[in-house]
Amino acid sequence: MLRWILIDFSVFLCVATVTGIIIPQILLIAFRKNLFDTPDPRKIHKTEVPRLGGIAFFPAILFALLLLFGLGTLSQDVSIQLRIHNNIQPLCFTGCGAIILYLTGMADDLVGVKYRAKFVMQTFAAALVIICGIRIENLHGFLGIYELPTVASVLLTGLLIVFIINAINLIDGIDGLASGLSAIACTFYAYVFLHSNLYIYSAVAVATLGALLPFFMFNVFGNANKHKKIFMGDTGALTIGLFLSVMSIETCSIEWVENSANTAVVAFAPLLIPCMDVVRVYLHRLKAGKSPFLPDKTHIHHKLLALGMSQRKAMMSIICTSAILIAANYWLSAYVGITLLFLADLAAWIVANIMLTRSIAARERRLAVKLYE
Repeated sequence: MLRWILIDFSVFLCVATVTGIIIPQILLIAFRKNLFDTPDPRKIHKTEVPRLGGIAFFPAILFALLLLFGLGTLSQDVSIQLRIHNNIQPLCFTGCGAIILYLTGMADDLVGVKYRAKFVMQTFAAALVIICGIRIENLHGFLGIYELPTVASVLLTGLLIVFIINAINLIDGIDGLASGLSAIACTFYAYVFLHSNLYIYSAVAVATLGALLPFFMFNVFGNANKHKKIFMGDTGALTIGLFLSVMSIETCSIEWVENSANTAVVAFAPLLIPCMDVVRVYLHRLKAGKSPFLPDKTHIHHKLLALGMSQRKAMMSIICTSAILIAANYWLSAYVGITLLFLADLAAWIVANIMLTRSIAARERRLAVKLYE
């Protein structure tokens, strides 16, 4: 394991360095060619900011992983060669799916793409992942279900991949939120993969983390007036969403997890907040008679902003909550049934949203009284 920790650290440094070099060049091109995300009533930011940061992600991740595979095949270590050989097929298909979403996201960031076309591309990418054998074959007791029939496995996997991709895309509403939540998830998956001897996937997790952290610094701490701030855009959100969905599905296939935690809980706990939020938002839009695919300002981060929080405080609150949920679910799943644990998470989420809604209403009443006075 120590050797692979050193390899993962090298992969992380490689991706972080390449991403840190590419993003300033993207900023330079964006400002020269006037490629901005223009403010409007639906958006939080008030100044023009480039939304092409995600363009740096996939090339940096691909460069580091291909370099790792190339050096691995040249090494005399048979175990490294064997691990690369056993995992190269699923990673190649996943890479093809990532290319599709990368190009789709880039087109959307530059000229705009209709949500139906994006859905088709997401489905195509999901199909490529499924073809190579990455599937959810066991629910580990959720709703009393264990082994899944092949058809159910394929359909559920495709649905989950598209769902997770959209969840990451839609949670990207304030500075640092999508990248921060994804970074926490990648860190957790890397830990699980290392302890489960899935060393190639731990390299994928740390490579993704290496792309997210430099972007996080530009996104959260960059000054838009000094041309140092950038958004992820659909290019980054779609690509990261695909990688996270693959990591979660691979985690779900692990037969045993340290601490006897439930594998399905470990697989999806890092994605609880974006996934539960997108379900709530979709249901809210349908209840209001609107299309679930049309954007609005009803996400969890919008509620925190409505309470008077700054973007940074709202972002940190959600990320810290996600970290606590991951740790709590990981520990409790060894003692509590997966279905009961999921219902507890759902109940906590519903109660939290009800309390937020009431707090927002109370704040608006207080502001109205002060304005009247």
